[in-house]
Amino acid sequence: MNSTTTDTPLHPDRQQEASALCAQGRFADAFEMLAPLVGSPADEDEDDAARVDALNVAALAAMGSGKTDVAHALWQRCIAARPAFEEAYHGLAAMLTALGQLAAAEAVWRRLLDVNPVHADAHGNLGVVLHRLGRHLEAEDAYRTALARQPAHLDAHYNLGILLHELGRHDEAEAAYRAALALNPNFARAHNNLGNVLRERGRTEEAEEAYRQALLAEPHYPEALNNYGALLKAQRRYIEAELSCRLAIQIRPDYVEALNNLGCVLTDLQRYAEAEQFYRKAIMLRPDHAEAHYNLGVALQRLERYPEAETSYRVALRLSPGRAEIFNNLGSVLCALDRIDEAHETFAQALAQNGDLALAHFNMGSVLKEQGALDASVAAYRRALELDPDYGDALFRLATLLITMGRYEEGWQLYERRYENNGFVHYASRRMLSCPHWQGEPIAGKSLLLWQEDGLGDMIQFSRYARLLKAQGAAHVAFGGVEALHCILAGVEGIDTLLTHAEATARAQEFDYWASPLSLPLRMGTTLETTPEPTRFNVDPARIEYWGTRLAALGAGPRVGLVWRGNPKHHNDFNRSIPSLAALAPLWSVPGLKFVSLQKGAGEDEARAAQKAGSDQPLLHLGSDVADFVDTAAILSQLDLLICVDTSTAHLAASLGKPCWVMLPRRDVDWRWLETREDSPWYPGNVRIFRQTGKDTWSTAIERVRQACEERFGAAS
Repeated sequence: MNSTTTDTPLHPDRQQEASALCAQGRFADAFEMLAPLVGSPADEDEDDAARVDALNVAALAAMGSGKTDVAHALWQRCIAARPAFEEAYHGLAAMLTALGQLAAAEAVWRRLLDVNPVHADAHGNLGVVLHRLGRHLEAEDAYRTALARQPAHLDAHYNLGILLHELGRHDEAEAAYRAALALNPNFARAHNNLGNVLRERGRTEEAEEAYRQALLAEPHYPEALNNYGALLKAQRRYIEAELSCRLAIQIRPDYVEALNNLGCVLTDLQRYAEAEQFYRKAIMLRPDHAEAHYNLGVALQRLERYPEAETSYRVALRLSPGRAEIFNNLGSVLCALDRIDEAHETFAQALAQNGDLALAHFNMGSVLKEQGALDASVAAYRRALELDPDYGDALFRLATLLITMGRYEEGWQLYERRYENNGFVHYASRRMLSCPHWQGEPIAGKSLLLWQEDGLGDMIQFSRYARLLKAQGAAHVAFGGVEALHCILAGVEGIDTLLTHAEATARAQEFDYWASPLSLPLRMGTTLETTPEPTRFNVDPARIEYWGTRLAALGAGPRVGLVWRGNPKHHNDFNRSIPSLAALAPLWSVPGLKFVSLQKGAGEDEARAAQKAGSDQPLLHLGSDVADFVDTAAILSQLDLLICVDTSTAHLAASLGKPCWVMLPRRDVDWRWLETREDSPWYPGNVRIFRQTGKDTWSTAIERVRQACEERFGAAS
């Protein structure tokens, strides 16, 4: 009797047990069990045809235990022994794909398709390989072929969605993801990716629902949490966004994108020091993450750590060259570091990368203004507004620049549009006051509320318009503002009633109109030539007598008042204030002068210390004892000169007719002092201006003041 051969597996029990171990993830145990049956990986012989199933399981076990070379050899033996063995092609191609050996993987997938042209998984996986190779059209064809062979192929729908999304074909990508979700409504990755597509298309509510569905299907899904956090941030739902990003990081502590996104949320919450920590963690994990370096620069810039911010922006540019927004921010930092020429170059680079970046045109306008190129600055601001007609800051800067240049007609018109900028305090006035905003209608017989929106010096300067309103027939003019102004405005010509802000708000309906004093130059058609004379404030004789007794301690000689610092909360205080009293020391060399400190708040301690030290130069510090503007006016009325920086005291002194020498910085000079002038049409004959110019420091301007003192008071000694 002759024996016959069969395809019965050798040692079927052992092979089944090895398969079970693989299913449990115990690949090393499975491989150890099968190794005696399959021999050395390279031991190909005629018996391989009888043990291809064992070779295949052994290859799976070898791959699972990290022996990829062994797995590769075993699958090659399978294929050599049985050229039509689909499982071997599939296993080998899948391993090569996972290892990133894409060219080899493509070849094996195609060999499988030669064996079985209708193998849907092979078409789908070939699409993945082609996609990763950047051959997008071929990949799309492979995915669509898989779906033609098997319309319910979940992965093919999903992967096609990824490809179409990358190609910007959002409608088709959405359809592909929805097809995948129709097959598996709990497919968290498809919900997440669908959310990304919807968010990019501006369908925010649908995107949020997609992320929610992803998290319902898989609550600990860090990508969905991070993407949901980004969506919440864009909606300014910062607390929820922070929580979502933190949960993503809790699940995956090394999740760079979530660390960066959390930093962005904290930046928007103005928690810059915390944001810095997360940006630095992201950079530690991925030093080449350009966005994290850029965002770190933003946080450091907000913290006013400008040299560090500069470094971060320069690293971001090295990693991501040509990004206009990085050049723009770097230029802003260079401005803060007073490196104006470098800032100009950097903004030019930003505009070379993106000529439609309104913010860069705005910043270029500011640099050109500081460089004295005012016409070019005007053009830059106008270009920013062409690109973004609602750019309130550009509109305001253009308005004040035109006023600085004496181009009042257009300047005052544009300045009035500050009421359209919701970032300005003026924006709220129209809602707070229940009477109409005066637009220049006939005022005869009408009542008008002058509403304070701006600083103390502004009110002192523009209070002069009250008498003009009365001259036009206004029946009643009230001033609504801080009580600190009431004492000096009492009895001023043209003002009938003084109200606090709260009182003015409550009584607004009693008035026909309201207006800001700073709107009156527009409504009255003020030009350089028709600037009204200053308000003449009343000075209390009793206060004059009191302060005269204090001043008598100085003895004989010209009395010169000093104010060297302004309100620290002013946006330009860093530039407009002189850092210390010691900087004024050159003035002490002018013989015979008696100096009086009117300094309030910042700088008082210096003045008290100088007075106590009893130096050769007499200095009487009165500022700490001054209660209000009436006290200040009584002191100023008995001085020969006030030397000061740009503060409210300058406006009061000049209004009182006292000589007032105002020292102005190089940077961001207020519009009211106009361009390059050494006098002021607002206070003709009383104000003399000493400007920093070019690369000047305060010491240069102070030296010019010293020389002027010698010229004026040379015979004082």
